[in-house]
Amino acid sequence: MRVLIVDPPGHGLDLAMRAQEAGHEVKLSIRDDDKTRHIGNGLVQVVRDHRPWLNWSNLVICTDNSLYLHDLERFREEGGIVLASSPRCAQLELDRQFGQEVFKRAGIPVIPSKEFNNYDDAIRFVSKTMRRYVSKPCNDAGADRALSYCSSGPDDMVYMLERWKRNDKLHGSFLLQEFVPGIEMGVSGWYGPGGWNEGWEEDFEFKKLMNGEIGCATGEQGTVLRYVKRSKLADKVLIPIERELARLGYVGDINVNCIIDDRGRPWPLEFTARLGWPAFQLQCALLKGDPIEWLYELATGKQGSPFFLDRIAIGVVLSVPDYPYSHATRKEVVGIPCLDVTPGLMKHLHPCEMMAGEAYCESAGQLVKTPCLMTAGDYVMVMTATAETIQDARQKVYRRLERVRKRMPGSPMYRTDIGLRLSRQLPKLQSMGYARNLVFSPQLKS
Repeated sequence: MRVLIVDPPGHGLDLAMRAQEAGHEVKLSIRDDDKTRHIGNGLVQVVRDHRPWLNWSNLVICTDNSLYLHDLERFREEGGIVLASSPRCAQLELDRQFGQEVFKRAGIPVIPSKEFNNYDDAIRFVSKTMRRYVSKPCNDAGADRALSYCSSGPDDMVYMLERWKRNDKLHGSFLLQEFVPGIEMGVSGWYGPGGWNEGWEEDFEFKKLMNGEIGCATGEQGTVLRYVKRSKLADKVLIPIERELARLGYVGDINVNCIIDDRGRPWPLEFTARLGWPAFQLQCALLKGDPIEWLYELATGKQGSPFFLDRIAIGVVLSVPDYPYSHATRKEVVGIPCLDVTPGLMKHLHPCEMMAGEAYCESAGQLVKTPCLMTAGDYVMVMTATAETIQDARQKVYRRLERVRKRMPGSPMYRTDIGLRLSRQLPKLQSMGYARNLVFSPQLKS
């Protein structure tokens, strides 16, 4: 099959390599800018403009939902096979107010929030109500992502609002959402012209840079994920929106991240209306067979047998400084070698910002230039492992990461506690009917 992966942010290298390994002809379209121009070089065929390759393709996959969607929607209307958000579907994620209205129309309760267009009004509001709030940009596609902040109280929230005002951070409207304590859990399903694909993905994200959920927020530092046939969370927040997805013509993976409160009520926080990162790498780790054949069947409305292993997957992001800020020039983060990656390890290593290159390696008492993987940016790879319990998957993934770390200069870094907090959270969730039969360690099996 001829596969075109439209990849504005540079997330699709792993999928392109797995598609290539499965025997497909692949073009990976990545913008030629300073951040992404090295990604994939020497590993797959990289093109800089997707448009000449649309008619060549049998399947187009888009990794993002903020660029080129109008191009891809026109191609879909002309008969092309496309797995991507439409411009309207993307608003589920990019326009938080629209996403919240979709939940409301489906009868799903949402957390009270208020929209603001300036800081002074927001400061007066917090000072008057004296409640704890979470700030979120209404438009999640641009510079206002920096306005995402979970405060520790009204004084903390007012400080951040005043700080953003001084630094002129506002480029659009933003929400102040009431803080709801609870346990964070996500659920997603694959939806296409044939309806829901069989199986629900339940996931737990670890977003802060450092162990113990300390430090700055990142997109995600690691994830625990599995597929199940029945999911209480899907029953609550995904199945009720099926009519909306059908009306919008949605094709792809749709995720809802939630807070489950002490009474067992799930409060939807946000949609992810695209492939998730690093969630999709974990899905590939659980996938039985060819990812491209599966995605093609989904995009064309065919429903096959279950595709996912009945196991738990864990994924951990490995990066190099100065991630997550990415202020360093490319010459400082490009070209760091990752040595001695065996074929066995490569099955579990999901390249992100990587390329092919050569580096000196010791052989028979001499230094010899050897082909190897190299960094092409600071968000280097996701390492995965699967097992029957979270603890077994943790042990596997950290053994693999240690092998990489020992043979990689440049101060590679990753969190060492991905999955650990579930040892505390699972008993509470399972007492309310969520995450059933998810086991943290062999000793805790019922």
